[in-house]
Amino acid sequence: MASPLPSALPRLSLLSKPSPPQHHRLLLAPTRPQLSRFECLAGQTGFFTRLGRLIKEKAKSDVEKLFSGFSKTRDNLAVIDELLLYWNLADTDRVLDELEEALLVSDFGPKITIKIVESLREDIVAGKLKSGSEIKEALKKSVLDLLTTKGSKTELQLGYRKPAVVMIVGVNGGGKTTSLGKLAYRLKKEGAKVLMAAGDTFRAAACDQLEIWAERTRCEIVVAEKEKAKASSVISQAVKRGKEQGYDIVLCDTSGRLHTNYSLMEELIACKKAVSKVIPGAPNEILQVLDGTTGLNMLPQAREFNEIVGITGLILTKLDGSARGGCVVSVVNELGIPVKFVGVGEGVEDLQPFDAEAFVNAIFS
Repeated sequence: MASPLPSALPRLSLLSKPSPPQHHRLLLAPTRPQLSRFECLAGQTGFFTRLGRLIKEKAKSDVEKLFSGFSKTRDNLAVIDELLLYWNLADTDRVLDELEEALLVSDFGPKITIKIVESLREDIVAGKLKSGSEIKEALKKSVLDLLTTKGSKTELQLGYRKPAVVMIVGVNGGGKTTSLGKLAYRLKKEGAKVLMAAGDTFRAAACDQLEIWAERTRCEIVVAEKEKAKASSVISQAVKRGKEQGYDIVLCDTSGRLHTNYSLMEELIACKKAVSKVIPGAPNEILQVLDGTTGLNMLPQAREFNEIVGITGLILTKLDGSARGGCVVSVVNELGIPVKFVGVGEGVEDLQPFDAEAFVNAIFS
């Protein structure tokens, strides 16, 4: 259970004068002793590599959360076990037709489904698969190969210079700001010094929502003080602050937008350019948040965002409430963009680093 929110945190202005209206403010969490195996390595080369590995190791220990998070998809695919239990060669066509239907219902998509089923059919006819258990293992291997071939870089790629900058993008309602907060929690827990940038200046409640997450995760945050502030200005100021004050990671929220709204999409380009002016080569990651309940409908928006700003990784949310977990495989196969995290619950620790093997075992138990 998440701990209760701490009391309101002291705010310090980024400007020198406290009394006039301010353009930005910095919300500082009270200092608290924190022990971490990474704390002493923050300034050394390899900190981000070690941080990424530790997060992945933690994911392997949280397999139960992933398993329970995909229960609805697993229920959809449970029919496969029944089909293969008494399988015999004479029933091959009927069994494969029903297996195909089960994959389609779980949103694996027609291309992948046909590819998997035809591969199984060829191996059965060739005598390579002689039992239901062998067919199931071949099915799992096919899905795992699809995930690892095109989406192998599932660890955060944070480079070697501080601060690493991560931009979070996506449409409204997908869980963008919440995902940023949960990611901050995970990074902070492993010893990283994290600064949040409230770059969603379009939605009035977004700043308040991120400030709550700053309090909850005990991270610091840069926000716009005036209305209609440019998102690129807020993010630029936060990255400068991160560079000057030795932060490890700056997490930048952005305004939610429909992929068909080109004027808002252009704002993302401005944000990306603003970051690179402060730190050449940044942002290190541009993560797109996609609502897992939309299934294959997420593909068009993912393509559009990728064309505009170049997506480096995906965060798939709300998969615990969806029976369409096959869309994970579809997105990776169609776009060649790795899934970095999956949301499998509402808790602060329920944003799980994506592990392909654990995912396959979770949906094909």
